[in-house]
Amino acid sequence: MELPPLLLDRAAARPLAVQLAEGLRAATADGTLRAGDRLPSTRALAAALGVSRTVTAAAYEQLLAEGWVQGRRGAGTFVVDAPGRVVAAPGPPPRRAPAPALIDLSAGRPCVAALDRAAWRRAWRAAADPPADQEPDPVGVPAFRAAVVEHLLRHRGLPADPADLLATAGSTGAIAELARTLPAGSRVAAEEPGYQRAVAALRAAGLTVVPVPVDGEGLVVDALPAGLAAVYCTPAHQYPLGARLSAARRVALVERARADGFWVMEDDYDGEMRYDVAPLPLLAALGRDVVVHLGTCSKLLTPTLGAGWMVAPPGVRRAVLDQRERTGLRPPPAGQRVFAGLAAHGDLSRHVRRLRRELAARRQAAVAAVTGAGHRPIGDAAGAHVVVRLADGRAERAVREAAAARGVALDGLARHHVHRPGVAGVVLGYAGPSGPDLDRALAVVGEVLSGR
Repeated sequence: MELPPLLLDRAAARPLAVQLAEGLRAATADGTLRAGDRLPSTRALAAALGVSRTVTAAAYEQLLAEGWVQGRRGAGTFVVDAPGRVVAAPGPPPRRAPAPALIDLSAGRPCVAALDRAAWRRAWRAAADPPADQEPDPVGVPAFRAAVVEHLLRHRGLPADPADLLATAGSTGAIAELARTLPAGSRVAAEEPGYQRAVAALRAAGLTVVPVPVDGEGLVVDALPAGLAAVYCTPAHQYPLGARLSAARRVALVERARADGFWVMEDDYDGEMRYDVAPLPLLAALGRDVVVHLGTCSKLLTPTLGAGWMVAPPGVRRAVLDQRERTGLRPPPAGQRVFAGLAAHGDLSRHVRRLRRELAARRQAAVAAVTGAGHRPIGDAAGAHVVVRLADGRAERAVREAAAARGVALDGLARHHVHRPGVAGVVLGYAGPSGPDLDRALAVVGEVLSGR
């Protein structure tokens, strides 16, 4: 076996054999060497340490006499459980048990409880069937791209061709890739309040983020300034306020993109989840020439897969692929293969239907808790969170602190702003907790919102 470092000081007064015995004894006492470990022969250890065999033999004899090691005829010398383990000196008094974890109602967490465990295991087994890749495909696993095309057509009404689609490492990873295709210093508009990880990815690429307000109809297209290279938005379910970009504004945004020469990043992070009416057509369906459609497995299934997709105009696809070729960065194929395995036998479509039913019921419970406390949630009947507007930042902090004191972590709107918060409130994510935890958390939400 490989021994721990054994330091011998040839200038010290203590004999080398004593130093060696002390080092081996300490390694046995602290668990670095364990019962049953075979020590090197005295000859091999002497050669490794650059000492005479007399030194190592004397050290082993001392340890044998003390009972730290045991010799077995024809097999070697082995570590045993020492008769008198060194007892550590008393340390500081034990710390108090940590407080129990809060029930987290943050937005953006997936509902993993809706996953069919049998289908999940089946998909992973299918993913392991193909031989190992020598290197990831820069475009994406063909079966994954075919599965995404079918998913987009069935659940998002977007006809696409596998040749139009690139695999990604999720929405934020795709935004980072797209950002690096733009010249440093380019101006990119983003919703305010909005998805701050997207903002961080844009800024990390050296881009200038221009916050643009949102209202009850989504992004205010008329507020877009001139000189933009791109616009990032969440039109199906604005994050975090929950509005749906109106049909008129969708048309206006596409027309503005064509007129001003910028392209639009459409983040469809939870577009499959609607509980009232059919979603409006995707921006990509209205403007394939100027819209980059982004999807992710993180909210639909789990971040474990680390997979997403991009449907983009030819020029954007070429720029992304050129960048992947230069940097060697590729979306990892394992999660893509699992997604394809889920889709192969209908498990993915069954999961989407099950998830819609589960989240619709959870949303109904969340809305009931909010309205029962005298508040009215804002946003469409979609996705996996609801928003409760509050008077100001002080009220937002008070509600969050009161909930935390009762074991519930609430997300506030303040952190979703680039500039000084213009709207206050809490975001209630209802997908992540287990059913019983969600029931307990919503009872607390009702209490703190009603001031009890």
